Amino acid sequence: MKILVTVFRILVGVLFIISGLIKLNDPLGFSYKLQEYFSEQVLNLPALEPYALLISVFVVVFEVVLGVFLLIGYKPKFTVWSLLGMIVFFTFLTFYSAYFNKVKDCGCFGDALKLTPWESFWKDVALLVMILFLFIGLKYIKPIFSTFVVTVVALVGFLGSLWFGYHVLMHLPSKDFRPYKVGANINENMIVPEGAPKAVNDYHWKFKVNGEEKIITTRGEYPTVNGEFIGVDTEEVTPGYEPPIHDFSIERDGEDYTEDMLNEDKLVMIVTYNLNNAEADGLSKLSSLEKEAKANGYKVIGMTASGPETQDRVKKDYSLDFDFYFCDETALKTIVRASPGILVLNNGTITQKVHWNDLEDLKL
Repeated sequence: MKILVTVFRILVGVLFIISGLIKLNDPLGFSYKLQEYFSEQVLNLPALEPYALLISVFVVVFEVVLGVFLLIGYKPKFTVWSLLGMIVFFTFLTFYSAYFNKVKDCGCFGDALKLTPWESFWKDVALLVMILFLFIGLKYIKPIFSTFVVTVVALVGFLGSLWFGYHVLMHLPSKDFRPYKVGANINENMIVPEGAPKAVNDYHWKFKVNGEEKIITTRGEYPTVNGEFIGVDTEEVTPGYEPPIHDFSIERDGEDYTEDMLNEDKLVMIVTYNLNNAEADGLSKLSSLEKEAKANGYKVIGMTASGPETQDRVKKDYSLDFDFYFCDETALKTIVRASPGILVLNNGTITQKVHWNDLEDLKL
């Protein structure tokens, strides 16, 4: 039992630290995932949506800290009880998501590693089993250093996690796992390669035959049935290939400018998914950025999911002289974790990307 507890202690501690740090690298991304869970379509807790970022930071910092506490043996009883409570909650969440097919990706490892809902659930079940062993063998979890050293390491782990979370919120994630990272070409990431797997669907055809409802399942072809057609339900059996970028477009007044903009060799793209929620301090910096960019031969555009009236109001309030183009809100949140965030593109390739706090780092 002592050997088993030691092995599980290391596995659980390391996994919690890695999982927590990946999410702490991108707390905004995890908060978007929490908003999805809190939505009316999933857990129906819309009152929590405004607090998603605060909850996100608390959860991921706590996750990292618990991993550190477990490895060094700091306050074992508190640590194991907390781990047990957290994993029970996560196991319920991933089961609910998988069974009812509510959330396609749990966000357990952010954008670094995508897991299906069922994969996430079984991962949590494995962790639950290991933590139960730790609970039973609690007496074998001892501090690996003196009380003073363990306390210092625990405090440093806590403060370091808080600092890292604050740092990436005020700037950008230290490691970008998304398809819009610097060096990525948006055009190439939207291509579906020739011969890519296509989705396999089951079609459940409903007919009324001799007064009774009958269901016939095919892989697409219309069945030959002597009866009255009622309807058809589609069930995805195997998903097809989906390119890394599949929801990006640049539109204005009903016209698609995606190809034109991605062929610009000097393009500054200012991304603000919702102009009503954008940081006022960031918006106030855009006028000088626009002037500098245009003076250096760049085309400047804005990208938002807000409507024309909001666009006009913001342009007037902040003396902006560039056009805003429409793009899906989820895509804009994925592009850059800042509002506003600024990208520099060369023929569709992202050469620079900064938070509005770091505008001085742009090289135009």
